[in-house]
Amino acid sequence: MSLPDRGHLLTEALHPQSQTLDRLPLEEAFDLINREDARVPAAVAAAKTDICRAVELIVSALRHGGRLIYVGAGTSGRLGILDAAECPPTFQTDPKQIQGIIAGGPQAVFRSVEGAEDRFDGGQEAMDAAGLRSHMILQVHD
Repeated sequence: MSLPDRGHLLTEALHPQSQTLDRLPLEEAFDLINREDARVPAAVAAAKTDICRAVELIVSALRHGGRLIYVGAGTSGRLGILDAAECPPTFQTDPKQIQGIIAGGPQAVFRSVEGAEDRFDGGQEAMDAAGLRSHMILQVHD
């Protein structure tokens, strides 16, 4: 099975500044990564209104018996699972209230399942298994 070309998508594009990262001297590579990381606070500040609104929606859903479900592929899916796993011991939440779903299923947590994010039927199966309802917050990571 050949995968569709996704090279035109922003999420799949190569970062113009890091295309030679693997050939840079270590200190230059470090400086490049550090410069890019330094841009994060401004991006977060610019999205403050949207972030606050998202938090308000999540809190409201949780207070009314809803659930937060992180959905992602690859690293973003793993991070959603990690955050969901930390909520019960940190915030005393019910483990079923905040959950993570990764494209490719549980085995994809430990080993990449290439192309899993492109299987639309897999996503539908995961949502059905999670019992997704209108009062739930579905957070999709790309």
